Parts: sequence; structure tokens; C-alpha cells
Amino acid sequence: MNARPAPLADTLERVRARIERADAAPTLDALAQFAQLSPGHLQRAFRRRYGVSPAEYHRARRFGQFKAALQGGAAVTDAVYEAGFGSGSRVYEHSDRLLGMTPASYRAGGAGASIRYTTTATPLGRLLVAATARGICAVTLGADDAELEARLADEFPQAERERVDAGREEWLDAVIARIASDLGWSEAAAPAPPPLDVAATAFQWRVWDALTKIPTGETRSYGELAAAIGAPKAARAVGNACGNNRLALLVPCHRVVREDGTPGGWRWGVERKRELLARERRCAKR
Repeated sequence: MNARPAPLADTLERVRARIERADAAPTLDALAQFAQLSPGHLQRAFRRRYGVSPAEYHRARRFGQFKAALQGGAAVTDAVYEAGFGSGSRVYEHSDRLLGMTPASYRAGGAGASIRYTTTATPLGRLLVAATARGICAVTLGADDAELEARLADEFPQAERERVDAGREEWLDAVIARIASDLGWSEAAAPAPPPLDVAATAFQWRVWDALTKIPTGETRSYGELAAAIGAPKAARAVGNACGNNRLALLVPCHRVVREDGTPGGWRWGVERKRELLARERRCAKR
């Protein structure tokens, strides 16, 4: 008798493990033959389960190894080959999106990057917005400026950091104005969002994009957000992506709650999260 086919979840896990072990990215056809599925079926099923395609998964895995090597002090050239990239040009094709700055600068804690930042008062405490020449790199909340500046220094210890006064930096002012408008703190029209310069994987970008589509005054559970991006089995990965968000309020991860409706944690404090959600609900009812 023929053996029963393995459950799809088990098959996809075997495919994922095969990608993990591969030095070079396996072709979709090769993976499909290994899984005994059609290429189209495998592509769709893998994306539903893990939130990314097999090719994106392999690329993100290599970039994870690459970033770890850079943070460990490896030279950029050594890190390129240690992570399995055939050449440095392949790294730089994706480094703006996946690293947020050049590889050498990332390895050195932002060395060579020039970061401008400002702070302002909000109903939730002090707000810091920071930008490189490429785009916004941090939006954080805290009790006072000293806490916010220390957090920025921890994230970019080797970057050149310069405080600028309000009104002297177009991107910083635009973010503050947009947040104030979106959250009902100001009646002025929201300006267009500036470009972003943050380190993220393809999956994190998908989660963050989905977060921006949750209407003000509403919330989603981690499972609901996972389903919204076509990855219903990836609720835990969605939670990790929310936890890695460095753009408070601009990417509204505060609108994600636990399955039972309780707020859950938030990088900038659960009490702030409760207050923010209550404010948004009141604003949405007007």
C-alpha cells in the first residue's frame, strides 16, 4: 500500500529546514519536487504559513547571518562570504531595505551616519523623532529627554547625533505633525510621510504595513493580523515583528492586543498603550 502523504504543515517544515541548510538558494522547482507539490502550491502555502516566499526566507536568513557577523566585528568582505553571498554587490542590492544603512555603518553601530533628532511634548509624555539623510530612523516615547537621548545613543552608539530645534528639520517636523493629526492632538492636516531608514526583514515590513491599515479606534489580535497578511499560522512571528518596531505611533503597533482583548505589552509602556487606545476610541466616536 502507498504511504499516506505527510500533512502539509510537516511538509512545509521540511522545506523550511532544507532552506536553512542550503548554502545557495534552492530553486522553487527543486523545492517543489522535494515537497512533491506543484511550484505554485508550494509558493502559496509557504507564504501563508511563514509570511514570506521560500526565496525571501532564504534571503532573510542570510541577512540575519550577515548582520550577526557584522555585529561580531567581522570585516564586511568576510561577512559577505560567511553569510553565503556570492558577491558584495548582492548585499548592497538589498542593504538599504534590510539594514537601513550601509553594511559597514551598521557593523560599527551607525559609524559614519549623521542622525538629526528633536523632542517635543505630547499627551503621552516626551516624543523623540530622529532621521538620517535617508529617512526617519527612530520615533520613541519616554518620560523625559534624557531617557530618549540615552535610548537613541544605545541604538546608534557610533553615529554622529545632532539635536535640532523645531522648525529647522522638514522630515522631523512632518512626522510630529502627522502623528499629532492622526491621533487627534492637532486639527491641522497631516503632511505626507517622509521616507524611512530602519532595519527590517521583508516579513517585518509586511506586518508594519498591515499595522498602518488598522483604523484609528480599532484593534486587532496577533492572530487576526497574521491572517490579514496571509500568514494565519504566524501569530508569534507577528508578535516579534511588532516588538521590533522602532517607530512608535507612526507604525501603530499599539493597536495589536492579545487574543482575549487585553492590551498586552508595549515597548513604550502598557499604561501609555491603554491611554492611547482610549484616546483613539474617543476620537473615532466624534
